[in-house]
Amino acid sequence: MSSTAIQWFTPRTALAPRQTKLLTLASFLLPLVVWALVSYVPFLWHPMVEVEDPGGVSYFQPGMLLDKDDFESESARVVGEGLAEPSGKAANPIYLPAPHEVAVAFYTSFAEEPTRSSEQWLHESLWHSITIIFWGFTLSSLIGLPIGILCGTYSAVSRLSEPFVEFFRYLPAPAFGALAVAILGIHDGPKIAIIFIGTFFQQVLVISNTTRKLDISLLEAALTLGAKKMHLLFKVVIPGILPEIYKDQRILLGWAWTYLIVAELIGTSSGITWFITQQARYKNFDNVFAAIMMIGIIGLASDMLLARFGKSLFPWERNKDKGAV
Repeated sequence: MSSTAIQWFTPRTALAPRQTKLLTLASFLLPLVVWALVSYVPFLWHPMVEVEDPGGVSYFQPGMLLDKDDFESESARVVGEGLAEPSGKAANPIYLPAPHEVAVAFYTSFAEEPTRSSEQWLHESLWHSITIIFWGFTLSSLIGLPIGILCGTYSAVSRLSEPFVEFFRYLPAPAFGALAVAILGIHDGPKIAIIFIGTFFQQVLVISNTTRKLDISLLEAALTLGAKKMHLLFKVVIPGILPEIYKDQRILLGWAWTYLIVAELIGTSSGITWFITQQARYKNFDNVFAAIMMIGIIGLASDMLLARFGKSLFPWERNKDKGAV
């Protein structure tokens, strides 16, 4: 085995920058290669037949998709009756567009006006969804962060709060959809509430667990030097856990995105969910794939920006990581 391979599979061993970039690129290219093979190589997986010439079958139309068995049985029937044999080519189901079709949909969704007056531009739907995520996660953080820090710092607060939070976090957030609509109406209120419920209780537990990981010797040293309770919280605990809390928030923001589709189905359909359901209704699955991938692109891009911003906020963490490697 080569030294490079040994390095790749040695636990907790840092990779060279070039290797890191290569593997990062491969993580995106490999799924794309599989998708392209399935889309463009007929003998891999093309369970349908796209009609090119209907021949003697009266209901066949050029471009129609049929199961192979149905196409072959109809072909055998018309040949037996002395009629012209239909022809077709192997194809995938309509719900699996090829990569180039999705790429075109990316462009047309942003550049061309929707064909129906009831439809929205993709960027309008995305912006509406981003506002739902922003308000739901911001409200969750404004309440969840302080409670989580207090739970992780003071045992009394932990015993008072965490048993109920542990119970409530197992309740599925979408189950509160009808109640949220009854209280907050049919527009954005219940959607924001679902994002809030889906992240708040998890946030309290994650932040409290992170707070407990603070080196106890820092607290003991501060108490020895005469730190008061409020000073201990604001001068030792919070500064000591800020980098880890920042990382936790990046992960929790990803959880908020996972609740988005369910949240936007509550009340009046809106945002990217409305765009996806509308396009699926008219069987424009290339637009569906484009919208779903756009969610992933926005999520990944925002996480990368937050990670880069975190390096500027906490430069000592970057140096510490390099030292650990």
